[in-house]
Amino acid sequence: MRNSIRKPTLSVTELIFFVIGMLLLLALARIVTGQTEAQGVRAANGQAQVQQPLYREYRSVRLGMTAAEVRAKLGEPTLKSDEQDFFVISANETAQIAYNAAQKVVTISTDYARAVGAPDYRSVVGEGLLLQRPDGSVFRMVMYDAERFWVSYNKSATTAPIVTITIGAYK
Repeated sequence: MRNSIRKPTLSVTELIFFVIGMLLLLALARIVTGQTEAQGVRAANGQAQVQQPLYREYRSVRLGMTAAEVRAKLGEPTLKSDEQDFFVISANETAQIAYNAAQKVVTISTDYARAVGAPDYRSVVGEGLLLQRPDGSVFRMVMYDAERFWVSYNKSATTAPIVTITIGAYK
């Protein structure tokens, strides 16, 4: 067995990749630092400014209501179970209400066929930009951490678009 005392050397290619990697790390650190500073400025400027949900209920049905309260508001569901009710509101509007084991509402999802009767996305998820998917559909989700729920807006890209608005609770 031979012991060699050879100095490790870097090839030109390895050196180039090392430099590029370091530059990318520096750029990433700069981006993260910039975002953190911007968030800190927002928090400092808006201590009392809490994001208020724009869309928190559907036809007076809210997260946490009991199945009996939902049925009193929306009437008898077309399909009914302990876990979920399905309501046909009109030819263009349906709603699904999901319940937890305690029969409390945890998800409200509404579909608007051909987008008829659907609220404008800005009244659901605010003025922010919608994410446009490659198929042409659009989506946006807003989290309300203080109140432990989220709202999403989704519009399909079909010739007869379907708008789905969902409100969901999380732990």
